[in-house]
Amino acid sequence: MPKPDAFLPLKTNWFHILLSLAGEDQHGYGIMQEVLDRTGGKVRLWPATLYGSLKRLIEAGLIEESGERPARKFDDPRRRYYRLTRLGRRVLDAESVRLQELVRILQVKRGLEVLE
Repeated sequence: MPKPDAFLPLKTNWFHILLSLAGEDQHGYGIMQEVLDRTGGKVRLWPATLYGSLKRLIEAGLIEESGERPARKFDDPRRRYYRLTRLGRRVLDAESVRLQELVRILQVKRGLEVLE
């Protein structure tokens, strides 16, 4: 299994997709909407970008298709659901640490109070 640091720094699209899957399994459209809402419309994952990224994330072993599905009345059988793998969670955690360290360095350089 590759080490999480081998994937860092994460591509922006990959980071947002992994972050979307950190809480629960989601289908592609749900990921697109969650990213759009979370970023206040600043990051938009167009379908070609999203589904290409999902394919590469699966190939990298960071996500997988989920067999879990919501109740039939809330589901569309055409949807494919995705979830983080163990490696995907470790990569997201490593990226979080990396980003926190960058913010800490910025705070030090600007003479701001460093949050621990």
